[in-house]
Amino acid sequence: MALSTRAKSANILAQNSKMTINRENPDALLMGKMEMQRPASHTGQRLALGDIGNRVSAVTIDGNKKPAAIKKEIIHPVSKPKLQKSKATSSLKLPEVPEHEQQQQTNVEIVIPSIASTRITETTVPTYSMDISDDRPDAFSKALLKVEDIDANDKDNPQLVSEYVNDIYEYMRELEVKYPVKANYLEGQEITGKMRSILIDWLCQVHHRFHLLQETLYLTVAIIDRFLQTHPVSRNRLQLVGVTSMLIASKYEEMYAPEVADFVYITDNAYSKKDIRDMESLILRTLDFSFGKPLCLHFLRRNSKAGQVDANKHTLAKYLMELTIVEYDMVQYNPSQIAAAALSLSIRLLDGTSWTDTLTHYSSYTEKELLPTMQKLANLVVKAETSKLTAVRTKYSSSKFMKISQIPELKSQLLKDICTGVTVDNSVEMFLGYKSNF
Repeated sequence: MALSTRAKSANILAQNSKMTINRENPDALLMGKMEMQRPASHTGQRLALGDIGNRVSAVTIDGNKKPAAIKKEIIHPVSKPKLQKSKATSSLKLPEVPEHEQQQQTNVEIVIPSIASTRITETTVPTYSMDISDDRPDAFSKALLKVEDIDANDKDNPQLVSEYVNDIYEYMRELEVKYPVKANYLEGQEITGKMRSILIDWLCQVHHRFHLLQETLYLTVAIIDRFLQTHPVSRNRLQLVGVTSMLIASKYEEMYAPEVADFVYITDNAYSKKDIRDMESLILRTLDFSFGKPLCLHFLRRNSKAGQVDANKHTLAKYLMELTIVEYDMVQYNPSQIAAAALSLSIRLLDGTSWTDTLTHYSSYTEKELLPTMQKLANLVVKAETSKLTAVRTKYSSSKFMKISQIPELKSQLLKDICTGVTVDNSVEMFLGYKSNF
C-alpha cells in the first residue's frame, strides 16, 4: 500500500517536471493539461467537439512571439482553473507560477472589468430634463396646456387612425411645399390670368353637372396650374387642358369616372377622343404621375374638427375656399393656409369666435398670421357680388349648401372693415357693436 502511494506521488512529480520543462512549448503544455484533466475511464478516446472547441478557443498561439508573451489572461474569462480534481486522480495542485507572471495575470484581471464597463457606458442613452421655460415655444406648460386632444374619443375607431393622424397631416404639409405653384406663373405666356379664370368658372359648372366629388374640382385646378406653369400651351388648347385635367382628377378621386366621350360632348366636339388621350399622356408625363398634393378640403375638415364648428361655419368656409380657385392672384397660397384663413373668417363673421389655441396647434397658423389672407378672402366676397363669373356664387346659393352665399353677414360692415385691413382686436369690438344692432 505504501509502495503504490509512493509510485503515484512519483508519477505526479514526473508530470509536474514535464510541465516545467515544456513551458517553452505551448502545444506540449496544452496537451499535457488536457491529458491530466481527462478521466481515467476515457483514456484513449477522442474529446467531444464541445470540449475541443472550448480549449482551442481559449488559447492563442503565435510563433513569432517570445514564450513570455503567451499570457494566462487568455484563459481568464473561464471561471474555473485548468487543473481540477477529477475522479481518476487524487488531490491535484496547480503548478507554481513565478511572481512576474502572477503580476501579469493580476493586471489582466483588472483590465477585463473595465472593458465591460466601457461597453455598458457606450450603450447607455443619456437623459435630459424637460425644459419648460418661457423661451421654448414647445414647452408643455406654456404651449400645450390649453390645447385639447381632439382625437381622444376616436381611439376605438380604426378608420380615424387616431394614433398617427397628426403624422399624416404633417406629411401633407410637406407635400404642399414639395409641389408649389408660383405666383404670376402665366407671365410671358399666351394664356392670361383672365382666360384661366374663365376656364375654371366653366369647369365649376361642368363639375356640378356631372355630380362629381368636391375633391375632384380642387384636384382639377391643381393639375391645371402645375401643368401650365411647366408646359405652356396655346389659347385654342386651353379648354383641352381643362377637360383632360378633370378626367385625370376623376380617375383619381371618383368611384365611377366620366367617360372620354362625355368630355367630348361637353366641349361640343371641339376635341376628339384621341386629342384628350394624347393630352392626358402629356400631363401625366409632365407631372411625373404625382397627384398627391393635398387639397384645401383635407385641412378644412381637420380644422373644423379642432374648432368644433357647426355646419353653417363649415359651409361658409367652403364657399370662401372655392372662391379662391377662380382667382388667379391666389394660386401661390398653400392649401393649408387658405383652409385656415377661410375658417377663421367664417367663425369671425358668424359669431365672432376667436382663433383658439387648439386651432392654432392643429392648423399651425396663428390668427395674426392669417389676417392678410383673411383680408384677401373678404375682398373676394365683395368682388363676387358684381363679378361676371358667377358659377361658385350660384352654386352656394342653392338649398343644398344652405344658401350660404346669400347670408346677410357677407354684406355686413364687419366684412368691409376686414377688407380695409382693420386689426383683429378692432374687428372683434366692431363685430360686437354690429351684432347689437343687427
